[in-house]
Amino acid sequence: MAREISSVGVIGLGTMGAGIAEVLARSGVSVVAVEIDDDGVHRGRGHLEHSTERAVSGGKLDAAGRSALLDRIRYTTSLAELSDVDLVIEAIPENLEAKSDVFAQLDKITGPETIFVSNTSSLSITEIGVHTARPGKVVGMHFFNPAPILKLVEVVRTVVTEPDVVTDVVAFAERLGKTPVVIGDRAGFIANALLFGYLNHAVRMYEQRYATREDLDAAMRFGCGYPMGPLALLDLIGLDTAYEILDTMYHQSRNRLHAPAPLLKQMITAGLLGRKTGQGFYTYDEPDSPTVTDAVTASTVDTTTTREVRKVGVVGTGTMATGIVEVFAKRGYEVILRARSAEKAAASVARVKKSLDKAVVKGRLSEEDAAAALGRISPAVEFEELADVDLVVEAVAEDLAVKQAVFAALDDVVKPGAVLATTTSSLPVIECAAATSRPSDVVGVHFFNPAPVMKLVEVVSTIATAPDVIATVDAVCAAVGKHPVHCGDRAGFIVNALLFPYLNDAVKMLEAHYAEADDIDTAMKVGCGLPMGPFELLDVVGLDVSLAIQRTLYNEFREEGFAPAPLLEHLVTAGRLGRKTGKGFKDYSAR
Repeated sequence: MAREISSVGVIGLGTMGAGIAEVLARSGVSVVAVEIDDDGVHRGRGHLEHSTERAVSGGKLDAAGRSALLDRIRYTTSLAELSDVDLVIEAIPENLEAKSDVFAQLDKITGPETIFVSNTSSLSITEIGVHTARPGKVVGMHFFNPAPILKLVEVVRTVVTEPDVVTDVVAFAERLGKTPVVIGDRAGFIANALLFGYLNHAVRMYEQRYATREDLDAAMRFGCGYPMGPLALLDLIGLDTAYEILDTMYHQSRNRLHAPAPLLKQMITAGLLGRKTGQGFYTYDEPDSPTVTDAVTASTVDTTTTREVRKVGVVGTGTMATGIVEVFAKRGYEVILRARSAEKAAASVARVKKSLDKAVVKGRLSEEDAAAALGRISPAVEFEELADVDLVVEAVAEDLAVKQAVFAALDDVVKPGAVLATTTSSLPVIECAAATSRPSDVVGVHFFNPAPVMKLVEVVSTIATAPDVIATVDAVCAAVGKHPVHCGDRAGFIVNALLFPYLNDAVKMLEAHYAEADDIDTAMKVGCGLPMGPFELLDVVGLDVSLAIQRTLYNEFREEGFAPAPLLEHLVTAGRLGRKTGKGFKDYSAR
């Protein structure tokens, strides 16, 4: 029989504790709020009054509701007044010794059936629980800040937490209007464990000057649909907070990818903590302001010398190739689509026409503009028909030998000074350049699928790429309405190098039985605002494609943490490749 939870103690009335107390009282729960002294009570009461006043002014609460909410909260400086509560939530600062001491005191005050909850975001619930005589009734309940607004609550079970306690706490979280997910007791739980490894990786990229802060952030916003880029998000979280979470994760996991990037420590030492101090990776107009004052909007590429591009060649007939053809044709470029046969070329042009027709139906393109775009496309079979193009984009299969053969053929026929580009997502661009006698003209131009929709293009320069080639590609991107970001020629470029280790970490979390796939997906969507959970995304991308990219990353960087999760390899071996086969991490056969 489920427990009746009608009265709850909240220990600690900082921003998080006060927010939790507000959530509880808004749901009709009686709250006993405990602070260390009268000053703490005064500050906590101020947090609650200010927050609820904002809710009233924002139309989310009326005056009578605010009054009733505040009346349900009783303030005290004595833990003894928690003797009759059904559940206690501890929300004091992240210090294991202090939290353990609080729980040990509560053990002597409360009834034997009272559930003890810690709101820690990174410390071990097991280590806190062993300081009580009731470790089976100790659980984590990690709210996200601001608690009155954010829906996610991570319910953290230890190896000794009683199953009915987990069930009751999940039901209680739902009663509060939250979205609970259940996770085993590991550093970072779900959201932080997956998020902060990704953020740390982005810091390392920036630290190595592999890409600028603007390009790193733009890549993940435009390439993955993330609400914020990694460095801007770190500034929002606070670099000191991020360092503490990463350090805690590293000491539990011993995963080198969780070891805080040295740059983080240097910035913390210099007082550059992010928005709260007015300066972090970006500079803000004042502390706690979201307004960036040192944003770089102009390209960092020297655009004084560019090559003229009027005619474009595209080699390939797949989805990416036809998408790129459409992008250029719609923007007024004459395009030659080269295929291996006249039939394949005609089929590809037909696919472009179908896409253009769909845009007309949706009101995104006029019939005249669609007809004009289609008229600019010329099918071709022989490489010689690309002789006078100014830019050629190779978009054939992700097979290095195939791509090298294409570049060797282009080298023989395309006029001097033309830009030769590959849209590879994972292979070394320099290997394509090496198949030509003009490596300075070769560049990576990685479009994202579907190319007509996605704004991002990763511009990948090799050690041989000429500066005016980069400037030319930048100008072309601007002309076709794309946002270019720049990086060096190494596996994964920006987006895949940041995205796939995160996805791989999610698979490792699942195979270790710390959480279910649906809970992990929910945590990342609800807690971090991502458009898709990791398993949804893996199934869409294709598990075979994901495994190939992960192997490429591991083979290049030789990082133990990049090694593909065995579960991913097993699913691919079994033919469960995601949506395209009907089964992946999830079953789509009945949909």
